[in-house]
Amino acid sequence: MLKPHVYHPTTTTTTTTTTTTTKTLASLLHKPFSHGTALAFLPFNACFSLGKTAKPFKARVVPNKIKAAVDVNLTDDDGILTDYTVKGVVTVKQTVGGFLSNLGLSRGLDDIQDLLGKSILLELVSRELDPKTGQEKETIKAYAHRVKQKGDDVTYEAEFKVGQDFGEIGAVVVENEHHKEMFLVEIVLDGLTDPITISCNSWVHSKFDNPQKRVFFPPKSYLPSQTPSGLKRLRKEELQTLRGNGVGERKSFERIYDYDVYNDLGDPDSDLNKKRAVLGGNKQFPYPRRCRTGRPRCESDPESETKSNMFYVPRDECFSEVKQLTFSAKTVYSVFHAVVPALQTAIVDKDLGFPYFTAIDQLFNEGVDLPPQEGNNLWREILPRLLKAISDSDNALRFEIPETMERDKFFWFRDEEFARQTLSGINPCALQLVTEWPLKSKLDPAIYGPPESVITKEMVEQQIRGFCSLEEALKQKKLFVLDYHDLFLPYVKKVRQLPGTTLYGSRTLFFLNPDETLRPLAIELTRPPMDGKPQWKEAYRPSWHSSGVWLWRLAKAHVLAHDSGYHQLISHWLRTHCCTEPYIIATNRQLSEMHPIYRLLHPHFRYTMEINALAREYLINADGIIETSFSPGKYSMEICSVAYDLLWRFDHEALPADLISRGMAVEDPDAPHGLRLTIKDYPFANDGLVLWDILKEWVSDYVNHYYPEASLVESDEELQAWWTEIRTVGHGDKKDEPWWPVLKTPQDLIQIVTTIAWVTSGHHASVNFGQYTYAGYFPSRPTIARKNMPTEEATERDWEFFMNKPEVLLLLCFPSQIQATTVMAILDVLSNHSPDEEYLGEKSELAWAKDPLIKAAFEKFNGRLMELEGIIDERNANKDLRNRNGAGIVPYEFLKPFSEPGVTGKGVPYSISI
Repeated sequence: MLKPHVYHPTTTTTTTTTTTTTKTLASLLHKPFSHGTALAFLPFNACFSLGKTAKPFKARVVPNKIKAAVDVNLTDDDGILTDYTVKGVVTVKQTVGGFLSNLGLSRGLDDIQDLLGKSILLELVSRELDPKTGQEKETIKAYAHRVKQKGDDVTYEAEFKVGQDFGEIGAVVVENEHHKEMFLVEIVLDGLTDPITISCNSWVHSKFDNPQKRVFFPPKSYLPSQTPSGLKRLRKEELQTLRGNGVGERKSFERIYDYDVYNDLGDPDSDLNKKRAVLGGNKQFPYPRRCRTGRPRCESDPESETKSNMFYVPRDECFSEVKQLTFSAKTVYSVFHAVVPALQTAIVDKDLGFPYFTAIDQLFNEGVDLPPQEGNNLWREILPRLLKAISDSDNALRFEIPETMERDKFFWFRDEEFARQTLSGINPCALQLVTEWPLKSKLDPAIYGPPESVITKEMVEQQIRGFCSLEEALKQKKLFVLDYHDLFLPYVKKVRQLPGTTLYGSRTLFFLNPDETLRPLAIELTRPPMDGKPQWKEAYRPSWHSSGVWLWRLAKAHVLAHDSGYHQLISHWLRTHCCTEPYIIATNRQLSEMHPIYRLLHPHFRYTMEINALAREYLINADGIIETSFSPGKYSMEICSVAYDLLWRFDHEALPADLISRGMAVEDPDAPHGLRLTIKDYPFANDGLVLWDILKEWVSDYVNHYYPEASLVESDEELQAWWTEIRTVGHGDKKDEPWWPVLKTPQDLIQIVTTIAWVTSGHHASVNFGQYTYAGYFPSRPTIARKNMPTEEATERDWEFFMNKPEVLLLLCFPSQIQATTVMAILDVLSNHSPDEEYLGEKSELAWAKDPLIKAAFEKFNGRLMELEGIIDERNANKDLRNRNGAGIVPYEFLKPFSEPGVTGKGVPYSISI
């Protein structure tokens, strides 16, 4: 960032001079200042009559003259070198929380600054050093004054008198003269042959909060070695500013990116029972790093960070005003602060379940009566999609019927749908090919009991009689498994000590039918040795006898709860939100805004740190939504850490490598995408591989343009520092793993960047935006199982209850009313597209559009994404693809690139924005 001693008074500075009389100023100031959504300002048009602007110089083109700015003529009519005028037009967005809407004395002072034409101080920086002195040229300064407002955009203008020896403009330095921050949209420098548009989209702090000025660069990208001489210091110092010094508590207006461990999930100072393990920085619980906030440590637990009302994220990572109005302020915060407490008031007994299935249906018909709120329309403003109010006085929280229920009321009951969702549902990346028999645990048998599964060859062959033998099924790659045995079994004893929940280790075995659909064969549930009892495990199969049918349904409820937990904790949170945060931090710390890879990745990081902070505050925190509504309870995040340790590796986050690692594909150069799928009708893989290839082609075109030679990759100091920091700091607990890709060639960079882009776009979209569709009716995907299986050492009374009331036992196993309704409200919000969503390839960045080759590559990228829309529609209409087409089946659209706002079950945003 800029140092004060660098900027000296300069004779080339031109400011707009404003004069007025005491009488005129007094007549303006006696009027009260009025602010609000509509905003009533001082009569700023008065400033036009209060000052004079220098007469603009009339330029004409004269060949072979000295070059300055962008080919502007520097001679007068007599051919004598002279100055020229550049107009700077600054666009500021009217904000809800920013400087334009703040009340009080500081706002009044800011209005005076606007009136006097001293709102924003701009400085032009030359691209090149002074050839005579070898030093930076003096900047050219001017104050920007407010000239108009159109809609939410407020325009400020400044005029600069540019000297003939200034050269091309390489940067603009900004100082906010107001007492409040402002959101700067763009700066346009006009009066040149080609106007320069600088896209800012950034919060600029007040100089009274921080005297350090902001610097913005034009859209042209440079590798570090290609940086113009006049910008080298600015480039380095801006990165140093973003890194901070690693001390102190972060302030809301700051833009500092630094790392910390997850030591802020608990709240031991309020309740020692809310103490939680520190994730990251230790061998027991390795974990990715989060953004450092610098809050003080807890008195009762020095390892934990205290809570506060403000979860810091770097200022430019915060939601836009549109996002705040439509998503954050009105929805997510309101769900946590208003709806959830209201539900807890309305449903007093937190353990109360649903007495019958029709009571579940009432959530969509009659709803839950919430306590009255101030203002009749409060609930409708908070959750308009969930409320179907009959009258203004109606405070019933009625849930929208999910599309799955609309198409088939009994979809959740069917085994074929249970199996189909492993390929086409919201957790399609957990199924694995069975390669060895018998199924066997890798856990220590001395602690957890015999490792062999109780699913036998005979059980399997009874289910697949007429198709093949077990050996043939293994050879032909027809057996698949959802294996949550080793991940959950070590936590069974701990979880069972918590009230209102239970846990097993589980395996679910499937057979691939000739029509490419899956058939569930068996479910195995295991309890380790505990409380003086030996290991218990039992296998359940689809049955044609009533007792067996109900035991199978109960076993499915447990597996679905395991799958729901795995989906939210690993497939969703860990693999997308959590593991991406270190990429964002490293990118801002090590890659300059001028770096082409920064500009390529930047759209993929929009809003992620803000939504992650919300998750730490409300979802994954002690006694948050996950802990109170999912089976593992307070051990949920510990299990997430174990999964990171055992399962996560960067090179397998690339979709092709992920499929290969799970046995769902093998390399085949003659097959589409270079892979032959083990299950041909695998919607997530089929659509995902097309999207992967489209992404990789776009990244390849982009990278090869800036790195035509491998030496440029190896010599790029910013790029190498970026990749080193991701591996050794952001994912420091895995820094010594041998599978980390090297970064030496453009091909290496293409693979790394495509993997990051896929995780933030395609992978996240496939596991997020269908949540309400498939889990909005919670019996389809219960988040918790609250009762043990009746066959696990049940008393005679327990067995008699099961025999007489199996349906009631299933309902008691399902989530309670408060758990179900809370999760349903959250899933509805998290499945929602904001009106300002930025979809993959929909809109070009300014820096891309300015380069003809990159612009052409982006247009090709956009065109291929449009083709993907049609490909997916065609596949969903294909009756032979039974995992995405059939009676009552919801088409697979999670990877369709574009969508309208709302809960649509389609649309792939650039980033993890929700």
